Amino acid sequence: MGTVLVARPDNAGDVLLAGPAIRAVAARAREVVLLAGPHGRAAGELLPGVSRVLEWRTPWIDPEPPPVSGAHVTRLIREIRRLAPEQALIFTSFHQSPLPLALLLRLAGTPRIAAISTDYPGSLLDVRRVVDEDGEDADVPEAERMLGLARQADFDLPPGDDGRLAVRRPLPDVGRLTGPPGYVVVHPGVSAPARAWPAESWARLVRLLAAEGRRVVVTGGPGERVLTASVAGPAAGPADRPAADPLTAGAVAHGLTPGAAAHGLTPGHRAPAGPGSVLDLGGRTNLAELAGVIAGACAVVAANTGPAHLAAAVGTPVVSLFAPVVPAARWAPYGVPSVVLGDQHAPCRGSRARNCPIPGHPCLSSVPAEAVAEAVGRVAAPREATV
Repeated sequence: MGTVLVARPDNAGDVLLAGPAIRAVAARAREVVLLAGPHGRAAGELLPGVSRVLEWRTPWIDPEPPPVSGAHVTRLIREIRRLAPEQALIFTSFHQSPLPLALLLRLAGTPRIAAISTDYPGSLLDVRRVVDEDGEDADVPEAERMLGLARQADFDLPPGDDGRLAVRRPLPDVGRLTGPPGYVVVHPGVSAPARAWPAESWARLVRLLAAEGRRVVVTGGPGERVLTASVAGPAAGPADRPAADPLTAGAVAHGLTPGAAAHGLTPGHRAPAGPGSVLDLGGRTNLAELAGVIAGACAVVAANTGPAHLAAAVGTPVVSLFAPVVPAARWAPYGVPSVVLGDQHAPCRGSRARNCPIPGHPCLSSVPAEAVAEAVGRVAAPREATV
């Protein structure tokens, strides 16, 4: 088969979860082009099997959607006509419709389209997978749900592929940032407030882990530096925070995360690496470098957000502070040792809310930092002994 277009136009974690299905497509296709949104592009570029990424902001999926305009839609149709895929697979979450994108792909001349759709698709789909979202399929992990569509479209994993999440190797060498492997990564940021554990709880967790003699690396995006600095505390290194420069400021303004060199961390830089040390890397890594940081960790603590799935993709155990606004059975870290914390029966369960509808945010605020530190001890990989 020639070129196949695979679409997953939402966030980085969603794109990472599509990895096994994409590898199944890549086993038969000459070229796999991923259609991703701006929040998922960097993750798509890390996926094995993806030849290239086509970025388009999807008005019916993006959290900050652009207007639906003729010019915006026409740009995608022209790109797809130029690409001329033999087939397209549209991967969506259970609350997203594939049909608007299927219509645009039809207008672009795509001859065969596959998607999961509970709505009647008419002639928009050639392969329609129907799943019982509220019944027997409700707890199918998202990665397996997408792989099921790939299989129905006649794509399957090659022999020897275990179907776990994965990223391209080798990853960047981040030892100059983190010191030797064996630290705990703490990632307090989230894409939606309803998934957030209180900042003071994150800060207490960091103090507890450091008091146990663990090295802690706090990570976050460029817009989360205030949060990571607060969580890491005043004693965190490195102390050489560079002043903003026009290039870095421009990259951040466009949603790009500069690499370590752009932040003044030279190849000779060495991070604090002693027992009980705390390192703040907020805004200091791009996604590939963050994958390298997480790969060197003995455990990752994160909410239901992209870095938890990135940890699964590099094989690092996860302690997941999981708000039940979406089901943990579908969205918890896939294929790695993990502990899911948070009241999964809270009133917000299944609401898909971006902002918590329950006063006090009890599903996560009720989780004590001591319970999280204890969970780290249960899942931490043996490489912590290398400290």
